[in-house]
Amino acid sequence: MKTQDVFKDLLKELEQDVSPTSFATWFKGLELISMDDKDIVIKVPLAIHKQILKLQYIDLLNDTLYSLTGINYNFKFLTDEEIQEENNKTLEEAIEEEYQTIEWNTNLNPNLNFDNFVVGESNRLAFISAMNVAQAPGTTRNPLFIYGRSGLGKTHLMHAIGNYITEHSNKKVLYTTSSDFRDEYTGISKMENGKESLQYANNFKNKYRNVDVLIIDDIQFLVGAEKTQQEFFHTFEALNQANKQIIISSDRSPDDLKKIEERLQSRFAWGLPVDICPPEFELRCEIIKQKLKNSSIKDKINKDVIEYIANACPNDVRHIEGTINRLLAYTAMMAPEVINLDFAVEALKDYVSTNIYQENTISHIQKVVADYFKITVDDLKSKRRSNNIARPRHIAMYLCRIETEENLAKIGLEFGGRDHSTVVASCEKIKNDLKNNHNLDNLLKDIKSKL
Repeated sequence: MKTQDVFKDLLKELEQDVSPTSFATWFKGLELISMDDKDIVIKVPLAIHKQILKLQYIDLLNDTLYSLTGINYNFKFLTDEEIQEENNKTLEEAIEEEYQTIEWNTNLNPNLNFDNFVVGESNRLAFISAMNVAQAPGTTRNPLFIYGRSGLGKTHLMHAIGNYITEHSNKKVLYTTSSDFRDEYTGISKMENGKESLQYANNFKNKYRNVDVLIIDDIQFLVGAEKTQQEFFHTFEALNQANKQIIISSDRSPDDLKKIEERLQSRFAWGLPVDICPPEFELRCEIIKQKLKNSSIKDKINKDVIEYIANACPNDVRHIEGTINRLLAYTAMMAPEVINLDFAVEALKDYVSTNIYQENTISHIQKVVADYFKITVDDLKSKRRSNNIARPRHIAMYLCRIETEENLAKIGLEFGGRDHSTVVASCEKIKNDLKNNHNLDNLLKDIKSKL
């Protein structure tokens, strides 16, 4: 006999056994959901029906159904909301089961860790912040936003965080770049509508929202991709509300990401933004020693050569790596017994001369402005506010902003540790003065010519 027929017969028997009012109130609105060899699931109109049926009529239900089938069934009563929850739970379990069958790829480079990250004054805050996030992801520093020019170690720190978390927990970590995120999201719209397109979209959301730690590199490349920015915003919100850790890197601070949605900018800034500055001389020397530690020339190279390379590569770690690779190649070809300064100069003469950073730097601008106004660089960095110092300071900050690619935080740091809001105020003052002050315009042109 079909289950629906059994259920209809059950209702007919009950209608004979209870009063018309009781039947109309408690039984008439029941619907059969499922029935197997031992369980019968019935949908009830309201939660009160569950209570009454269990308390007052369960024995009658058991006896009546047994007389029809010869089986003792377990009755389960569910409201419409509970059925919906059960269905959603089943769907989520199915998706999770399918997702777990796929081998998870973190995209992390196992060679980039905290142990081989060389720490100095220029990156100490970023290193400490990264360690704190790695030890307690998803707690207070969320999102962690690491910014600074290319080649200073942002990516190294991000991989180090991810590797530490995977080694010390079972959390699901995903590293990606904003370009990959954009390309994957754009792929949804390129697919034809239908089942495959829907599956691709679901897989995309599952990949980026069902993680414990999302690490996304070079967020500045989302500039101009408005729809991708919207999708990233929703991804960010979903992870943040679930207390999942988000780690982001950029070549500029949140305040400097002018073409990123304002709501994203504000969320990048509400966690912990930390910058990495170009490595100081001592740190560059330590980085070179670290890079040479496992090389074939570590015992042949002397201190003078290390300092020569450090002086030749003032701006980023990648230039240091390229210089060392050049020296290694030249050494393999020439096979000297020792690598002294003369040999290094010969090996690197073309490479260093064409790659040392020649554009305007903050220190260069400070020197030119100080000389122009017949004051010292220390005056520009000081706390003195007399007009003969404050005015040149504003001009120097303005020129640093428009003539270099340095971020506001870095400029403020080089002017006596001022914060970025001070730099903004100085730049705005000069910009406003330029609207009506032709003498100032000529003065700036004169200084630029000297740069």
